[in-house]
Amino acid sequence: MSLATMRLFRPIALLAALAFAVPLSAAAADLPQPSGKVMLTISGKIEHTNVDGTAQFDLDMLKAMHPITVKTSTIWTDGTQTFTGVRLHDLMEAVGADADTLDATAINDYAVQIPSDDWGEDGAIVAYEQNGKPMSVRDKGPLWVIYPFDQDKKFQTEVTYSRSIWQLDRIIVGK
Repeated sequence: MSLATMRLFRPIALLAALAFAVPLSAAAADLPQPSGKVMLTISGKIEHTNVDGTAQFDLDMLKAMHPITVKTSTIWTDGTQTFTGVRLHDLMEAVGADADTLDATAINDYAVQIPSDDWGEDGAIVAYEQNGKPMSVRDKGPLWVIYPFDQDKKFQTEVTYSRSIWQLDRIIVGK
């Protein structure tokens, strides 16, 4: 192939590469597949999925998402506890949540609505450890929505306590 012919095809090759790159970048935004037991399934108005239009997370996936530790007392425990988990804010960013509320549901079907104000950067976390240990179902686990109750009086209300759902296993973003 001559140099003139190669110069002619270069723009065509570039356009072809760009045409294929757009779908690939969109797919790259999807989440990895869970390899362990699924602990949390998020559905609804989300952009990033990994299993049949939902975002499913195993423990390793949650632990890989910028873990945060919150020390706080709760109305259900004695003394100050240390909770480790992922900010609800980071979780909603990871799935590309687009709504003003979350419907969070526990293993026993207890359900609460959590407004977007509660999943700001200083708000609730989805805890997977309490005092450095995984939480069993018997001990309000394996996932518990925890607020930094001691950090701000605005979290010390009956409404906020009711949103601190334990045994969390699914979230629907918007409706």
